[in-house]
Formats: sequence, structure tokens, C-alpha cells
Amino acid sequence: MLPMVDLQGQYKILKDEIEPKINEALSRAHYILGENVNKFESEAANFLNVKFAIGCASGTDALLLSLLSSGIKKGDEVITTAFTFIATAEAIAYIGAKPVFVDIDPITLNIDTDEIKKAITDKTSAIIPVHLFGLPANMDEILKIAKENNLKIIEDCAQSFGAKIDDKTTGGIGDAGAFSFFPSKNLGCFGDGGLVVTNSEKIAGNVKILRNHGSSVRYYHDRIGYNSRLDELQAVVLRVKLKYINQYNQNRHKVGKMYNELLADLPIQCPVILNDRDHAFHQYTFLSDKRDDIMKVLQDNDISSAIYYPVPLHQQKVFKNNANGTNVSLPITEQTAKKCLSLPIYPELDEKNIKKISNLIHSVF
Repeated sequence: MLPMVDLQGQYKILKDEIEPKINEALSRAHYILGENVNKFESEAANFLNVKFAIGCASGTDALLLSLLSSGIKKGDEVITTAFTFIATAEAIAYIGAKPVFVDIDPITLNIDTDEIKKAITDKTSAIIPVHLFGLPANMDEILKIAKENNLKIIEDCAQSFGAKIDDKTTGGIGDAGAFSFFPSKNLGCFGDGGLVVTNSEKIAGNVKILRNHGSSVRYYHDRIGYNSRLDELQAVVLRVKLKYINQYNQNRHKVGKMYNELLADLPIQCPVILNDRDHAFHQYTFLSDKRDDIMKVLQDNDISSAIYYPVPLHQQKVFKNNANGTNVSLPITEQTAKKCLSLPIYPELDEKNIKKISNLIHSVF
């Protein structure tokens, strides 16, 4: 079966580089906030061109810690997209704030900035734009809206490590950025891991305290915190992979561009590639009225595909008490959820398989 992402293949390539470094870390036996975590945080901050990078246990925690450290509190409203993974809205709910779901742009599939403006109330405290599938959101307009309304911006960068708008890397544009290192991500570790980045010394200081049981000095606790530290062994893996992230993203972009070229003559909506934004192509997601037929043909030929996301967040049972109310309608989001399909994409995917997948999709039409 051709997978969505070939983690085994990538591991075989990196095995001889990673395993000795893991053994070295094991022999040092400093497993919590050790040398590799510190070095990875510094290397990641340098790569992302931000002042501070703080490792944590997951991308979900990165969102949660970013919100808390930015002063978002119970009763606040946070505007975000309904077309994303649940972690985006979970983090808002964890602190007692309410997600306000708005519709997406039909071309980029990212949050619609016009809809953000309509959703602002006197309870709105922040916006969480998601750089969906690796394509940066319209941050210039979002920054303008936030400034005019005194709102915080927490970038959900779970799918966009290394993506850029002009020369600005996602994560360093808003007040804080939250990254996930889930194994299938562009930069993925061998388990769960996350990162908060910011140019604010205050936010960074808060995150460091909150991730470590509310403590900056051992056994002295200033506030209720969390146990959310990036694991030392995961940091080893991330330090190795970080050296190759530009190459990985470039290869993903080549795969995405080739899909676009091979599928261009079909009545489907391929992912948009914009001149002012570097698409990281975490996923290659297109829209088609024949989605289910395409999925079946691929499955019959042992090729994976996936639907991200079949049920938008505003229609999930768990969010029936969101700030929008129970009868909110987001037509673009709902239409997209019925038509979207993601194809295999990873740096090592070869031209032969890309053409095979494309030919099978053509056969449906």
C-alpha cells in the first residue's frame, strides 16, 4: 500500500545519523530539559527568525500555552476557522474561552478575513489563523484587523513549519506561533512534541513557567502550570531533521506542483500556489464532486488517500455550545468538507508514483 507519508523510508535514510545521537543522549542520562532540548530551541528560533522558541509536549499544548501566556482568559471569544483539526478549538475551550467559528476563503481554504471582521464583538480577545495544509493565511490583513481591534494573534503553524509570506516565516508574524511535531508533519519527531515561538519576552517567560508546573525555580510555584516539556530524545530527532527541512519542503513543493500540472485539465480544484507565499505542502488537498469515486479507485490500486476534514468543527457535537450558537451556517466550509481529498505527499515520493496516482484520477473522468 502506498502510504500518505512514508515514515519508514525516511527513517531508513536518517537511521545512521539519528541512532548514535540517541545513544549519546541516553548515556548522558539527562532526560528532562537537557542539552538537546536547549540546542533545538536555539536552532529552531534561528531557523524561524524569532527571538524565543520554547519546546513543549505537543502541538495542542503549544496552542494552549500560547493562549494562556498571551492573556486569553475564561469568557473571552477567540475567532478561528471551523475547517481544521479539533486541537485548534480544543485549546480555546480548555481555558474556558469560546471559539467563534467563521467561514473560509474558497480558493485558499484558509480563514476568510472578511468573515473575521463580521465576527468581532466586545468579548473578542484573539484570532487563531490556521496555515492550513502548509499554505500561509492572509496575515497582512489579519495583522491589520488585530491592530485595529486590539486583538492577539496566535498562529496555528502545526502544518506550516518553514512556510513563508515574502521573507517572514509563519509563527513569527503574530504574537505567538504554535507548532506540532507529530510524526507525519513536515518536521516530525518519533512521538508527540510541540513548540511555541514568539518575539515577546513576556509571552516566552510565561510559557517557560507554565510548561514546567508553574515554576521558574525548582519547588517554588508562582501559578498553576502544566507538565508539558519537550522530551530530550525527541529533541535529538528534531535536531537531525531540522538540518534537512528546507530540502524536505522543496521536495514537497515539487510533488505538489507536479500533481497540479498533471491534474490541471480535470474539473477539480487543485491547491493554489501564490507568488507571495511559500507553500509547505504538508498535505496535497484538492476538491472534486467525484471525491468518493476517486478515493475508491485509489484504494482498489493500493494507494492511500484521506479526507481532512469530513466534519467541520462547528458541526461537531462537542462544540454545540460554541460562541456562534447551535445553528451557525458556514457554507464554504461545509461544501469543502464534502469535496476535499488529500493525496500521498512526502519528500521521497517519486515521479513514477505521482504519475500513477494522477493517471488513476484521470480514469475516473
